[in-house]
Amino acid sequence: MSLGYSVETEMTLTADTMLLADGHVPEASAVLARAFFDDPLFGWVEPDPMRRAQVLPWLMRIGTQYGTSFGEVHGTADPLNGAAVWLPPGASTVDPARLEQAGFVDPASVIGDAALQRFGAFMEHAEELHHRDMADRHWYLMILGVDPPFQGRGLGGAIMQPVLKRADADHLPCYLETAKERNVPFYRKHGFDVVHEGMMPLDGPRFWTMRRGAR
Repeated sequence: MSLGYSVETEMTLTADTMLLADGHVPEASAVLARAFFDDPLFGWVEPDPMRRAQVLPWLMRIGTQYGTSFGEVHGTADPLNGAAVWLPPGASTVDPARLEQAGFVDPASVIGDAALQRFGAFMEHAEELHHRDMADRHWYLMILGVDPPFQGRGLGGAIMQPVLKRADADHLPCYLETAKERNVPFYRKHGFDVVHEGMMPLDGPRFWTMRRGAR
């Protein structure tokens, strides 16, 4: 799974962040499901809003579990209203066996054949671009989302900071994808530049891949 999303900053809130563990997965995945409900990627994967409301918590739970098991998940502390899932250098692409360990088993029975075909087409295409453009060691921002009532207040940027600072200290780049055009200037503000802009397969929406160079 290859996702990277946040929100533009308007009125800034002060937020403490924490490293999330397995026990935070249910709450964090619920927050991320709400954050991604209107995202063009998932509107394309599952156009039916009622079905999307059922599918997204399952997908975000898998993504969050993957992060706590094989990477790092950072979130706001008390309350948890935003989370960032990072994969570390040396393991910065999604491994199918690990994805299965995180719960991605018999997905067609949960999301349906048509939605799975679209989601799989995006994953495959995004992974091809990821491998092509990021041959060096890097951090991968797989998922970033903030609960809708708290969007636009700087929480997305705050949640990213622990890993961005480590990447800078180790002189490592970072990478992400987004399907929301309004996120592009947000990520640029945090040092990312567009690497690729294009359409998803199967008549999917436009998306962007972005890289933050080593500092």
